[in-house]
Amino acid sequence: MRLEDYWGVGPKTAALLREELGEARAIEAIESVDSRTLTEAGLSQGRATRILRRAAGGEGLALLATRDSRAVYRDLVALMEQYAVTESAADRVRVLTPLAGRAAIADRLAETMAAVESWRALDEATREAVLAAFDDHDGAGEVDAAETALALLDAGVSEGVFAPLAELDREELTDATAALRALGAAEGPADDAGGRVARGADDELDSLREALGRAEDMRADADAVLSAVHEEARDASEFRGALRRYVVREADVDDAVVQAALPDDATAADTFVTEALRAIVATLRERVDERERAVRGELEADLDAGREAVDRAVATVDDVALDVSLARFAVAFDLTEPELVEGDAVLAVEGAHNLDLLAADVDVQPVDYGLGPHALDTDAPTDDRVAVLTGANSGGKTTLLETLAGVALLAHMGLPVPAERAQVSVVDRLVFHRRHASFNAGVLESTLRSVVPPVTEEGRTLLLVDEFEAITEPGSAADLLHGLLTLAVEREALGVFVTHLAEDLEPLPTPARTDGIFAEGLTTDLELEVDYQPRFGTLGRSTPEFIVSRLVAEAGDPVERQGFETLAAAVGQQAVQRTLADAEWSEGE
Repeated sequence: MRLEDYWGVGPKTAALLREELGEARAIEAIESVDSRTLTEAGLSQGRATRILRRAAGGEGLALLATRDSRAVYRDLVALMEQYAVTESAADRVRVLTPLAGRAAIADRLAETMAAVESWRALDEATREAVLAAFDDHDGAGEVDAAETALALLDAGVSEGVFAPLAELDREELTDATAALRALGAAEGPADDAGGRVARGADDELDSLREALGRAEDMRADADAVLSAVHEEARDASEFRGALRRYVVREADVDDAVVQAALPDDATAADTFVTEALRAIVATLRERVDERERAVRGELEADLDAGREAVDRAVATVDDVALDVSLARFAVAFDLTEPELVEGDAVLAVEGAHNLDLLAADVDVQPVDYGLGPHALDTDAPTDDRVAVLTGANSGGKTTLLETLAGVALLAHMGLPVPAERAQVSVVDRLVFHRRHASFNAGVLESTLRSVVPPVTEEGRTLLLVDEFEAITEPGSAADLLHGLLTLAVEREALGVFVTHLAEDLEPLPTPARTDGIFAEGLTTDLELEVDYQPRFGTLGRSTPEFIVSRLVAEAGDPVERQGFETLAAAVGQQAVQRTLADAEWSEGE
């Protein structure tokens, strides 16, 4: 396989990767989902992620049929990424995609829920030890992975998703890790037999290196040595012995090494010192090289013996890091396993929450909702696949659409969902359309081109459309929306359509229903009080009297207040006065 065979790798990208990494290493990085290597080679994080997503699960990306579907997906992945325990795990989270086929979804879901169960079973101290193990050794190399494995074993985790760690040969892994650290962490030039051995691997080698360093310092300042020896020697006959004693004492060099290195021929004092120090340095360097070769041989033998343990540790740590990352995400938001439904198309939730609101630490009212023949213990009808959702402004209609989109996407990614219970059938396309406040022919055409074709294709479609009327005049919008509802019913799609034009859509095609969200009044702070739980089969009403009531109550200028009171008469003076009275009564209570 060539680099150009991967999605998103054109001639320029391939040329860059070949120049920086070489063909084989670049392909290995793509196949192993190694985003760090690709970005270090010069690709942007976004481009590397897109390439890796296609390589890891391109088929499932077909689920994301619209720009807004893709935006929800990206937001979910970005939220999950915050819970990654290593950079490598973050890379793998970024390339998680929806899966094609129920079997693949079920397999990943089973793995993820096993990880969630394992993480929930740990006490707080053990969790902290696990996170510290990942944090302390978060690197891309074998040493970091092997050290993480040992640290996790020290943390005492050995069950559930951590069980593969207990299968590692700890003794072999410990020796091999020490060898890896010694052979791979040293700095400095290689000798003629290979790379250098790191400090700390062998006491004798460290001692010889230190002696060599001191001897090299002396040779670099031979004049200072000559001066010191002259002060110690009373005459020429004592010069040789004085130099010997000085070097042994100051450089802590073995006396035999110094004695063997002293020149036999009598020469001038400065030449004698220079030649002696040169010989001492040469002897010590030879001893260092000899000892290093021996130590390296022992380390390489340990590494060969533990190579299988290291390779298994690398793979195991990578998998455990991803499992723990997804488990942390699930536990943080109290996510639950969705029920994958076969047969008729279903999307139903009980006690569902919006992840964005949970992440923002907003107090969230859980909601129930259902499309299709579900079996949840809720009031949601079981005989309607398509619904029109109506109700007050700021009533949570868009939030409900986003919640349903999040549940569907997470389920199709084989991940738990933000609901007490959820039943989801596999669909082929998610058509999510947010409200866009643009009113022109170009927006209408582009919206129709993005929404309609996926519904007409073979397979199942989930339609979540928000205020379709925002892109054209109300009369035409009602006609177009009714046509879209009819198309959804005919194609046996699942769909929720948020609109303020519900009355203009009657009669709805069968089977389709109208649901409503209702505002119940104003709080003592004159904030809109909404019951976010939709009422099924009921037309929701806009609540202008509540908004006008707030404006009347907050108006400080008499003329301004009179203007709002004129609006109050238009929407219903009695309703406005009743709302104001209720708010004042509540405040008095």
